[in-house]
Amino acid sequence: MTRQIKSIDCQSLDDFEALLARPHHSRYFAMYSSVFGGITTRPALMVVPADDHMVHRGDAVFDTLKFVKGGIYNLSHHLKRLRASAGAIHIDCPWSDDELETIVKETASRGGHKDGLIRILVSRGAGSFGASPFDCERSELYVIAYGSSGSAERIQQEGATAATSAIPPKADFWAKIKSCNYLPNVLMKREAHEAGVDFTLSIDADGMLAESATESVAVVTADGALLVPHADHVLEGTTLSRVLVLAESLIREKMLSSIGESHISRDMLAQAGEILIVGTTPNVTGVIKYDGKPVSGGQPGPIQRSLNALLIEDMENNAAMRTE
Repeated sequence: MTRQIKSIDCQSLDDFEALLARPHHSRYFAMYSSVFGGITTRPALMVVPADDHMVHRGDAVFDTLKFVKGGIYNLSHHLKRLRASAGAIHIDCPWSDDELETIVKETASRGGHKDGLIRILVSRGAGSFGASPFDCERSELYVIAYGSSGSAERIQQEGATAATSAIPPKADFWAKIKSCNYLPNVLMKREAHEAGVDFTLSIDADGMLAESATESVAVVTADGALLVPHADHVLEGTTLSRVLVLAESLIREKMLSSIGESHISRDMLAQAGEILIVGTTPNVTGVIKYDGKPVSGGQPGPIQRSLNALLIEDMENNAAMRTE
């Protein structure tokens, strides 16, 4: 039996939107596209050309940040990481920081929400379906303001479950570039879902902790040290970097004994007083069960609660970290 393939001829944008409607669209607030040179609040127009190398080669870089109570948090750090990633794979980023700031602010404002997430993507651009970067005429910029699913807020309060990942972590060079080639990360998310946990944590060839699918990981040892994996093997976490600064106050309060980088073995993970998931979306979330065994007595620990409170306070009220 021959299957009939219909012709698509939408007579209006409303018809087009009805055709493309997805459950997630209610959380898509606004998008800037350099292809069109403007901002749309219509999800059906939040599109990327099929021959953009970001689509068929993952040839692009991105960064994700929060806007909280109308203020964009830690923008300069995110733009610095975005440029470093673009430079590492030779993608031109001709927009100045001032231009990027203006576009980000305007996109968030046009979206009409005071809280949400911003995704900034710089792609190699459209050109062909080949692999050569020289087929692309120019790089393109896409900025999307969107809302979170709400699950992150729940696990910040209740704690998360985690397991060891079977997906090999990226090699050092690729691990430090926030590119749109995220297949290992996608597989880790699938792996976590199938295992019935919130996160899986990757372990490198030497048996040391690397990171989660889209988050940084830290541990608190029995003697009160806050440790993170060595930065040369993982993506620099913008939220984690800020959390480590905020954590210095907990040393002064004698809640922590020290803060530092370390090779974190699976034995250290198993014996940790607390395991922390840190990122733009989850803030600071405590793992309450790892590989089926309770962590921190099966509930979020005092360091997680303190650091998450400090981070939220910083996001909401630290004028130096907010772009209004």
